[in-house]
Amino acid sequence: MHYTLSKADKTLIGEITLPSSKSISNRVLILNSLSYSPYLIENLSDSDDTRVLEKVLGANTNEFDIGHAGTAMRFLTAFLSKIAGEWILTGSERMQQRPIAILVDALRKLGASIEYVKAEGYPPLKILGSSLKGGVIELDGSISSQYISALLMIAPTITGGMTLRLLNQITSRPYIDLTLELMKQFGVNHTWSGAEIRIEEQHYTPIKFAVEADWSGASYWYAMAALSDTCDLRLNGLRLQSLQGDAIQAEWFRNFFGIESTQHGNDIHLTRINIPDPQKVTIDFIENPDIAQTFALLCVCKKIPFHFSGLLTLKIKETDRIEALKDELAKLGATITEPKPGELAWDGNLNIDKSLPAPVIKTYHDHRMALAFAPAAMTYPHLIIEDPMVITKSYPGYWDDLKKVGYKID
Repeated sequence: MHYTLSKADKTLIGEITLPSSKSISNRVLILNSLSYSPYLIENLSDSDDTRVLEKVLGANTNEFDIGHAGTAMRFLTAFLSKIAGEWILTGSERMQQRPIAILVDALRKLGASIEYVKAEGYPPLKILGSSLKGGVIELDGSISSQYISALLMIAPTITGGMTLRLLNQITSRPYIDLTLELMKQFGVNHTWSGAEIRIEEQHYTPIKFAVEADWSGASYWYAMAALSDTCDLRLNGLRLQSLQGDAIQAEWFRNFFGIESTQHGNDIHLTRINIPDPQKVTIDFIENPDIAQTFALLCVCKKIPFHFSGLLTLKIKETDRIEALKDELAKLGATITEPKPGELAWDGNLNIDKSLPAPVIKTYHDHRMALAFAPAAMTYPHLIIEDPMVITKSYPGYWDDLKKVGYKID
């Protein structure tokens, strides 16, 4: 299946209700379970990732296939290691190529019994859940914040608690801050001094919780706003004062592209202000890798050179997003380079053969490839997106929302 996207003009007028935050939803599902909460979570994300995690936590079986859901794989590996029983945790073919040895090794040091069913260091996993004993765990902070969050959330339930010592540069720190802040709301305290996070053995407290809208999902609308000539767009459920680290994009879009964000109640109103485009966009995405694809696509559409860093974790996502961006942006005429590992750069030159048909964008089973490239239809008419329903992983209503602002989708 493929979708052909087009838009007759460059106006962006309307009102969109964004999906709930997947990052918050997935964490709160684990915390709700660890607190034995009687409350249902309000405004829970309807993304595939969250549905998978919710289904596992409510299942009456011991074998779980989480598909492409990387967050679920990491969070459940830690969660199930302390739940009495024998568990089999597997996923899609791509999931079985995504490393998990760092997390498994850390859990084994706490007393977890985890075996690799197939390839060493990769899912599927056989987990014999049991009581875990705390201690000092050293973990490479530059690989994935999800490993860190997975350990942090079970830390207060471990005998003696846990001290997590983070080595090297920490990537995606806002996601760690998000985890700790949510844990605090559920009654768990921590100390973070230098590179060490200490969590004592303690009990979670059940609370009523409502999930806010997703800032990662908002990035695609900000990109459309930046590509528009006229913008009057309301994003419902979004807060400038947010727990989510990706909220920093409101500042970036204003400074680089002249998109003004105004809070009205629980919603944000996007309008344009008249500033010239920058000569070059330079951003370190070490704390916000999930919105890097959006900015790369936007800069190419606006013919603005860029240099991005802090992208090492993109290599172990649903696909190798570094290579995927290089390949797919080439179809839009941009030759993207990787000056150093975890960096992307472009000189602003386009080489477009107008005799070729409309570009066909591959998505590589990666929801963010489809989501991030769709705004390009405002610049490249009749853009084709392959495997478009991959977006259900995080934003199931995206195509319907695009139609509300004038996109035509065939």
